[in-house]
Amino acid sequence: MLKTQDNNRLTQIGPGTPAGDLFRRYWQPAALASELPEKDGAPLRVRLLGEDLIAYRDSKGAVGLVDAHCPHRRAPMFFGRNEECGLRCVYHGWKFDRNGDCVDMPSEPAGTPLQAKVKIKAYPVHEAGGLLWAYMGPKDKMPPLPDYEWMRAPHTHRFVSKSEAACNYLQGLEGGLDTAHVSFLHNNNLKDKSSLGAQDGAPRIDVELTDYGYYYVSTRKSGPDRNYVRVYQYIMPFQQIRSNVLGYSGKRPEVPKFDGHLWVPIDDHTTNIYNFMYSYSPDIPLPQDYAEHYEAYAGRGRDDFIPGTFRLKRNLANDFLIDRDDQKHRSFTGITGVNTQDMALQEGMGPIVDRSKEFLGTSDRAIVAMRRLLLEATHVVERGEDPKGLDPSTHAKARAYDDFVTGDENWQTSFAKELIAKF
Repeated sequence: MLKTQDNNRLTQIGPGTPAGDLFRRYWQPAALASELPEKDGAPLRVRLLGEDLIAYRDSKGAVGLVDAHCPHRRAPMFFGRNEECGLRCVYHGWKFDRNGDCVDMPSEPAGTPLQAKVKIKAYPVHEAGGLLWAYMGPKDKMPPLPDYEWMRAPHTHRFVSKSEAACNYLQGLEGGLDTAHVSFLHNNNLKDKSSLGAQDGAPRIDVELTDYGYYYVSTRKSGPDRNYVRVYQYIMPFQQIRSNVLGYSGKRPEVPKFDGHLWVPIDDHTTNIYNFMYSYSPDIPLPQDYAEHYEAYAGRGRDDFIPGTFRLKRNLANDFLIDRDDQKHRSFTGITGVNTQDMALQEGMGPIVDRSKEFLGTSDRAIVAMRRLLLEATHVVERGEDPKGLDPSTHAKARAYDDFVTGDENWQTSFAKELIAKF
């Protein structure tokens, strides 16, 4: 269980809150790069860490991220004109560049000193890995740019997507770090006892702390003299990388891939989930149709979203279209889509879980470790110190892996080379 005050400390992410101040120390996704496809195109509404912002791609292709409202009379910048390397408010024509400087003030006398004084709130943006990364913290504390292996993989080897959840980020992050639920929530064929998850529903969880968070290991029995070992990475504050060398099928897939998620708070009650997958073999690209097939299997394919949004058609309002007959005879949940199943449980807990009512077990070790790290990090930031994971050199080479080990085989020795990034 988690004390109420600690639960509040982790789940409230607005400006001036402990977790909000912590998250603002990291670069984090603000949008998919594809959401701003053209120079001088339409601005994009962005809500991030409880702040309403506007993103736009200027005439040179650089991306700006500014306050959603003009500092003059608080008019909405969403309706602004994106032109000549700046966003112009349509109310009185005041124009701002991506650094927040007012570069034109046509409604005031020429040469007015007011122009030099007025600024719009603006955050730095870095475009990489198919995402637009924003830094919203103190300027003098800005960390190096993000650098994960999946970002360095060529675009031919990488796929990113986005979905939105109607719950606090922590519920999504905990769901991602929870490996034991796979044997139950994601059991889509009750008659199939061959999957690795079905063979052992009580994995042993081990956690090893690192300079960026931790890696954790799930060990499942898979025969009298064989174990299935899966190593995951948790990179602070809200990223998970997992391996699908075997997945839970026990069979090597056509494309050797890793995947993962970043659970980025929109506000206290909603979350953007950025999903990525990449082929970890330099010689084998990740085909677009292969990635899209996986997305559809996960329940976030092209036809699974409410048009014009990143919200699923299957949602709380329609009970995720649960099929009770399917639940009785075929699948454990009766809900279609692996990530849709996750979403149903995470959103179904309510906007923010009351963790003071929990009873945790040994399968929750990774979750407990993550909470402790984040809580400690909020205190670290309050003391004016740097939290873990800011320096990309601590995690740039981190990767996940999974495979079988037999007898007295030591997985650390067997996996040593595979756990080092190749890109």
